[in-house]
Amino acid sequence: MWTADHWKDYEVLDTGSGEKLERWGSWLLVRPDPQVIWDTPRSDPRWQSPHGHYHRSSRGGGEWEFFGLPQQWSVRYRGLTFQLKPFSFKHTGLFPEQAVNWDWFSEKIRTAGRPVKVLNLFAYTGGATLAAAKAGAAVTHVDASKGMVGWAKENAVSSGLESAPVRWLVDDCTKFVQRELRRGNRYDAIIMDPPSYGRGPKGEIWKIEESLWPFVQLTARLLSDDPLFFLINSYTTGLAPAVLSYMLSLVMKGRGGHVDAQEIGLPVTSTGLILPCGASGRWER
Repeated sequence: MWTADHWKDYEVLDTGSGEKLERWGSWLLVRPDPQVIWDTPRSDPRWQSPHGHYHRSSRGGGEWEFFGLPQQWSVRYRGLTFQLKPFSFKHTGLFPEQAVNWDWFSEKIRTAGRPVKVLNLFAYTGGATLAAAKAGAAVTHVDASKGMVGWAKENAVSSGLESAPVRWLVDDCTKFVQRELRRGNRYDAIIMDPPSYGRGPKGEIWKIEESLWPFVQLTARLLSDDPLFFLINSYTTGLAPAVLSYMLSLVMKGRGGHVDAQEIGLPVTSTGLILPCGASGRWER
């Protein structure tokens, strides 16, 4: 398992009964986690005094309950600063487990010895975009949500990267890739973080089990003649790391390089164990 274990401003303090107790800077949150199926004693007294608690509803969805949590605050990671705020469906605007991938590809970009063009698809609030830009890459950031792209720009300003070579695009990822192919644009590296389910701006349905493979095939055609890496993330529990490895092996056949895929996770302070948080597949030169 690849573990994001270099955080100072984030920590999973404890887990149990379907929830995790987290520290985001100086603020404590309790949020549901579908991987936490164990029922263990909650010995950490901080379970009783969180600043925010997301309660899942039996009818689907849920709602936040706040105890002095600010509307917005920030956390830092290796010189990057992310603005956080609780919003619908339990999220805060950052997936801290992805830091293990940021570290991996940042090193590849820094040591490439050449300019690197990165395409980040389903790019959310810009964690991977900013890590790649800070490492020296020129990045094209694409997400269908105007609000998420705006949030990513806020994070760029907070991180001192407002002048970095980043193209911020609000667009449907599939349509954007199709247009880039027609324009003849190419990229040295691709990052994608596709949702399990989604709808495009014109009602297009995205189901990861049906949509991911043709999308990966399409997007791989955007790679340059000397690509550096291809990273696919998945939060779908039924999509094993071996599936990501198999797809990348097929689509990158004949290009050499190396494919690997693992679960990604976060250390849990109370137990010393690793909480699984999805999977990532990597092809690298």
